[in-house]
Amino acid sequence: MMAAVSSGDAQRAQIAAEALRWLGTPYHHRAALRGVGCDCLGLVRGVWRAVVGIDAVDLPGYTGDWGDVTGVEVLINGLAAHLDPVHPSQAEPGDVLVFRMHPGRIAKHCAILTAPRRFVHAWEATPVTEAALSNWWQARVVTAFRARVMAKRGGV
Repeated sequence: MMAAVSSGDAQRAQIAAEALRWLGTPYHHRAALRGVGCDCLGLVRGVWRAVVGIDAVDLPGYTGDWGDVTGVEVLINGLAAHLDPVHPSQAEPGDVLVFRMHPGRIAKHCAILTAPRRFVHAWEATPVTEAALSNWWQARVVTAFRARVMAKRGGV
């Protein structure tokens, strides 16, 4: 007998599948359009829009040094306002991973888990790629987030 698939499981599967559709999208700061350009946060926003049918949030402008001066966890706080936190060890495909690239600095990179040890991300000067969640990347994961289950809204 097969176990029933929850709506959360189905939505996470859609998120992971949509993230894979973004492979090869060029890097473009603050963009969020599949095949045209995105940054790491734009990838999350664009995938959310494709799966749920709306943009998760209208973002103010941001620069590469956002939060460095104040030390405010801008990315983590912004994602926490729209997604549910999950301990990184409990992250599943379709969840968002957040990385702190340098000790003592704020987290500035995010990606979408596509398989237990694989993720899709946009990295500066590189098209959207799928990468292994190697020990190097795993050591930099500081938190994870899960989309709240939502019914897709009309026409986007």
